[in-house]
Amino acid sequence: MGVRELDDLDKQIVYALQADARRTSSSDIAEKLDVSPSTVRNRIQQLEADGVIRGYHADVDYEETGFQLFTLIVCTAPIPDREELAEKAVEVSGVVEVQEVMKGEANVLVRAVGTDGDDLSRIGEELDELGLKVTDEDIIRDTHRHPYHRFENGGE
Repeated sequence: MGVRELDDLDKQIVYALQADARRTSSSDIAEKLDVSPSTVRNRIQQLEADGVIRGYHADVDYEETGFQLFTLIVCTAPIPDREELAEKAVEVSGVVEVQEVMKGEANVLVRAVGTDGDDLSRIGEELDELGLKVTDEDIIRDTHRHPYHRFENGGE
């Protein structure tokens, strides 16, 4: 599918959902944007159908759950194999997110949760067996997110 042009209303809806999708209703968004709740619901459904909104995800604080080894594993994959290896990497037990990066080196970022050092070693070994070269590993202390600023006021 091609690029989906977002109008000002779409952008503001996406911004509101990025800010806090769990505690933001279509009525809340509608009131703020001075449109009807059904308009917002229809727009959200269309954004989902078009693949603009791909899902809603829980932001888990792994430290609060007793898993203090939330790790960023930086990998390198051969560029022709990057997508396929990233899709396989997300299936490794303990891996919670994989990002493909558009550069030659360090082009796959893997976020994983380990129970201990041995578990993290196992994850690294499994990534290596897939064909990813692990180049760095770092413990993640915290993640901070913010909605994309160009969506806030319809792109102004």
